Amino acid sequence: MQEEILKVVTIILLTMLKFIAGPTLGFAGGFSLLSTILITITGMMCSVFIFTFLGKLLREKVFPRFFRKKRKFSKRSRRFVTIWKKYGIIGVAALTPIIFTPIGGTILLSSMGTPKEKIIFVMLLSAIFWACFFSSIIHFFGAQILPSFMQ
Repeated sequence: MQEEILKVVTIILLTMLKFIAGPTLGFAGGFSLLSTILITITGMMCSVFIFTFLGKLLREKVFPRFFRKKRKFSKRSRRFVTIWKKYGIIGVAALTPIIFTPIGGTILLSSMGTPKEKIIFVMLLSAIFWACFFSSIIHFFGAQILPSFMQ
């Protein structure tokens, strides 16, 4: 029982950093499709909640201690603004699991002044869609491909 809990917590923590970790590690850990989807959604939404509600505190108090102040208009920040202007809230949320990390997408939406409730809602929809999509593909093709590697 403790092993299973440790697996779940580890997958959630890794999914908070990189979304694809949820479906791949859920499959590798032997979890069912539904369990993998729920673990993946939980991991992404933990990131979203932390960085939505504690984002300002982290930006003002924690980050300055570890990172030097960078120039405002770096290549990366320009790319974020371009994506924001081109795709808006829904586009950023949809691209978060693919291009950004859950942390990056949440910080981008927060820094653009998106209301917290809206961030949580669109990120939840994105997490549900992409968790179902990636987990289904990995569970279907993983079961097909994995036995050939085991020989």
